[in-house]
Amino acid sequence: MEKSDILLFDKKEGITSFSSLNQFKREYGKKVKVGHAGTLDKFASGLMIVLVGGATKLNPVFSSFDKSYVAAIKFGFETDTLDPEGKVIKEGPIPEEAMVDEALSCFVGEILQSPPAYSAIHIGGKRAYEEARKGRDVQMPLRPVKVFSAEKISYEEGTLICSFRVSKGTYIRSLARDIAYRAGTCAHLSALRRTSIGPYTLDDIGRYSYMELLEKTGLFSSISLDPKRKKEIDNGFISSSAILSDSDRKKAFKFLYFGSELYAVSAIQDGKLKIISRVCNEDI
Repeated sequence: MEKSDILLFDKKEGITSFSSLNQFKREYGKKVKVGHAGTLDKFASGLMIVLVGGATKLNPVFSSFDKSYVAAIKFGFETDTLDPEGKVIKEGPIPEEAMVDEALSCFVGEILQSPPAYSAIHIGGKRAYEEARKGRDVQMPLRPVKVFSAEKISYEEGTLICSFRVSKGTYIRSLARDIAYRAGTCAHLSALRRTSIGPYTLDDIGRYSYMELLEKTGLFSSISLDPKRKKEIDNGFISSSAILSDSDRKKAFKFLYFGSELYAVSAIQDGKLKIISRVCNEDI
């Protein structure tokens, strides 16, 4: 069975999320799958969750997590990509600090956000950034997101340094654009660093094992079955009677044990227990 691993990683700026995985691909070998649970733009740095082998199937475990960032918003001009790598498309005045403070406070809570045209979102079956690069007008629909906190760290020479904690799917580039519009000008996101994903922070890198990282999510309960019931597994599912032994039915994901042996990471689907990813003894 293929070895699995979950790693916390500090991506450096100036390299794509995909390219940043090369070091792990070299370490684990060409035949082992390596992926990540949430991308970062090339210009950005910070925390990523790297999934190796069988753990690449565990994306659903991490998909709902809130994220925290430290951002630099540079006022005075907007780029087509809303980041430092794009071309300037608008210019405006540098706002007073009081205007910036007022604008920032307006973006805490549930808001409707228009994602950047240069994003991987599908519009009409095509990636938005692919259409934008062709010079086509891409209409990005508003969608609800939540900003749990937005706090100013400093404001000097037209650049706001601030921290955000946001729900999944929130674009900090769009927040930079919209905060500037609220302040009567324009801006772009000049730097971004992700400091946390759900329960994980940059300080957690290298501190936890595969199982400890999963347990830290708080999303798991345990199901323990007689080892003889392994033969009941059918196409990755086991009968609904397994749910009777669930230690906490409110938890979204399950550690499936046969006796004292941890067998798999699972979830309840259509009234049955679905095996998401097998677990090797050496992973624990």
